[in-house]
Amino acid sequence: MYDFDTPIDRVGTHSLKWDVAEGELPMWVADMDFAVCPEVQAALQAKLDTRVYGYQTVPAAFGEAVAEWWRTRHDWRFAAEDVIFCTGVVPALTHLVCCLSNVGDNVVVFTPVYNIFFSSIENMGRHVYESPLAYDGAYHIDWADLEGKLAHPNTTLMILCNPHNPTGQVWDKGELERIGQLCRQHGVQLVSDEIHCDLTLPDVRYCPYGSTAYGGEAVVCVAASKAFNLAALQGAAVVVTEPRLREKVSRALNAHEVAEPNLLAVEGTVAALRYGGRWLDELRRYLADNRRFVEDYLSERLPAVRVVAQRATYLMWLDVAAVAEDSAALCDFLRRTTGLWITAGTQYRGNGSHFVRVNIATQRANVADGMERFVRGVSAYLAEQGR
Repeated sequence: MYDFDTPIDRVGTHSLKWDVAEGELPMWVADMDFAVCPEVQAALQAKLDTRVYGYQTVPAAFGEAVAEWWRTRHDWRFAAEDVIFCTGVVPALTHLVCCLSNVGDNVVVFTPVYNIFFSSIENMGRHVYESPLAYDGAYHIDWADLEGKLAHPNTTLMILCNPHNPTGQVWDKGELERIGQLCRQHGVQLVSDEIHCDLTLPDVRYCPYGSTAYGGEAVVCVAASKAFNLAALQGAAVVVTEPRLREKVSRALNAHEVAEPNLLAVEGTVAALRYGGRWLDELRRYLADNRRFVEDYLSERLPAVRVVAQRATYLMWLDVAAVAEDSAALCDFLRRTTGLWITAGTQYRGNGSHFVRVNIATQRANVADGMERFVRGVSAYLAEQGR
């Protein structure tokens, strides 16, 4: 058994998440507060013990570990040679936008979606072309809207989030293949960000886009960083099985200097994928219990806030439309009055103005504290609004 309950004091460690005022509780940015998988810790320490920290290369073991993990855990088969190291999924996405589209092109995304997608697209001079997901208490693809956006003559690229952040949707094989068929029909290149794939609920399997009938035409970005909380190691993998496309992508990532590892990126990733399976399975059960705690707590104390049905991620997506017209104003109020720091859904566009995102990848005591602050803060917000 691994220990996910013992708190780790991250204050004063230059933690982005915990660099907060005294008394604040951060439940926003997507990293976890748990001790790293022991096998990963041992691999990192062994590397540090070499005592020489010069330039690193990417060994064959990196591609082999990535290929083996996705074969055994997710039934997606590709060669180790199809794997390109990158310093992160976000750097990969930004430079894929550059090499797979032109300035002024449309890039289709389902919204609400991870806000950094917008930066990766717009900072490169392209246009975010939103295809809003339909919402009826759960999220669904609006197929007519998607096809219209893909058919636009200026659309050259689509970035898919699978599983989807922040809504927690896990697209099934039929949905993925329908997306692929539409992209092929309209000549649109697809890039799939699958960084949350290992964080499904314990009884839920995700379908890699690369395992579908259209997978060979896509660029798929994966990493151990989200599931094993290794973001600061800055390592990810870009998988491209079609040789010409892979060579194009490899040249682009190398040209922009985002394909060389730091001292610990490869060691941490390989150790996680080779030895971290049992730790991850226990983590997913713990996160599922945290999710149930939040669902039960809100159902009893604040039923006006609706917990959106999700099958993946540790980021709960809460429908606050019944208590606030503007989730950004609500989140500002909560932080000022209770110290709870969560994310307003407005930054994810789409219908995000009626939602908040809450990170439950922390000790159960913190989750309980966060929910108490949330309910207390919402009650005070409603009182201030005269409701």
